[in-house]
Amino acid sequence: MAQGHHHHHHVDPESGDLKVALAVAINLALTLAQIIGGIVAGSLSLIADALHNLSDAIALIIAFAARKIARRPADTRMTFGYGRIEAVAALINYTTLIVIGLYLVYEAIWRFFEPSPVTGWIIVVVAGIALLIDLATAALTYSMSKSSVNIRAAFLHNLADALGSVAVIVAGSLVIWFGWHWVDPAATLLIAGYILWQSALEMPVVVRILMLGSPPEIDAEAVIATMLEVEGVGSVHHVHLWMMGEHENALNAHLVLESQASGSAGAVKKRLARQYHLHHSTLEIENAAERCRDAQVIGH
Repeated sequence: MAQGHHHHHHVDPESGDLKVALAVAINLALTLAQIIGGIVAGSLSLIADALHNLSDAIALIIAFAARKIARRPADTRMTFGYGRIEAVAALINYTTLIVIGLYLVYEAIWRFFEPSPVTGWIIVVVAGIALLIDLATAALTYSMSKSSVNIRAAFLHNLADALGSVAVIVAGSLVIWFGWHWVDPAATLLIAGYILWQSALEMPVVVRILMLGSPPEIDAEAVIATMLEVEGVGSVHHVHLWMMGEHENALNAHLVLESQASGSAGAVKKRLARQYHLHHSTLEIENAAERCRDAQVIGH
């Protein structure tokens, strides 16, 4: 029987905000340096890395804003609160990553047919600096990425950048040693491939939250079976199990209770909280005479 277990990694909000703000600042500075270096060196892979790094800075800005908004309390406009804004921010960031990845594939293929001279030593120096800053940025956001799909999207931007910088350094070195200019667009294809692969892995998680999907770690059939095991519960229907946010799950269901089963609903809630960490359970009680007719077990 599947059970939901959440291990939260609590980070002080203000401390986290400072880390993200610092990461934004150093990424913007790095982007400017990479673009200048790429233009001077004539390196597509370095400019590609700079564009991706700019997306890192934008991703961090979006993540920073989403963190702030998510802390707002529920109100009449957003009765569930603003927490899901972090999933929206992650969706924006992954979509941006996919667009950048596809653009880099196009540019790299075009460069194979129309190669241009590349100044290898400038590439290596700038990419080396970029690698250090990428690693520093990743270190700033690593702990927060464990518990936030929003920060994780921004973190993956930076991790991809770090690997991209390694690829650029290798490409620049091969240009210096052997004059292999074709390695520059080849390295760009590797960067693009990694970006697209990571986005394809993470995007379904974000979409599932926004589509009100059931938590992947909880078996909906097992939850229904657990409710039916409680004494006094005759049947269950109109079950909705969804993720309110990355770490908050909720359930809505109709319970048909047998006579003399007044405490069954409370017992169901306790079982759900204990076994599946479902602390947001809304149960509508019906008796056999008043139950919904031809009702589906799951959904309406």
